[in-house]
Amino acid sequence: IHLLYFRFIIFIGEKELTKQKAPTTSKALALFCTKILQDKLAEDIVVLELTDIESSPAEFFVICSSNSDPQSLAIVDELLQKTKQVGLTRPRVEGLNNAEWILLDYFDVVVHVMLKPIRSFYKIEKLWADAKFYKFNAETEKLNKLKPTDTVKILNSI
Repeated sequence: IHLLYFRFIIFIGEKELTKQKAPTTSKALALFCTKILQDKLAEDIVVLELTDIESSPAEFFVICSSNSDPQSLAIVDELLQKTKQVGLTRPRVEGLNNAEWILLDYFDVVVHVMLKPIRSFYKIEKLWADAKFYKFNAETEKLNKLKPTDTVKILNSI
């Protein structure tokens, strides 16, 4: 009877995932990716809105840190699975071989999964300091725009 219950739970879980609709805007996709990163225990998640920067390669960057190569790979695997489940096209992926800095390019949203030492070395947040910075609020499941003083704190802590 436990096996039937287990199969039923899996079926319900799969059905609920397929009910979820694909994000329709860049900001919604950035939020969707951020929630997945949060669920996989990524750290120091920051969302940068680059829409006001003329030469930006995307509308949003989602940047997070991980503690190890296996954690980075698990985060990326989860992102790929969840975005596939909602019907999004597979992103271009770079950096899987060494897993120090993995980049998932969804065209308007680029997700950076970085080991902590790599993130502190490259400091990409400082390169895009003109962007609007957001933090994910787990309670409201929304992105909260940071005040300039909070943005400076993030930039100084890197």
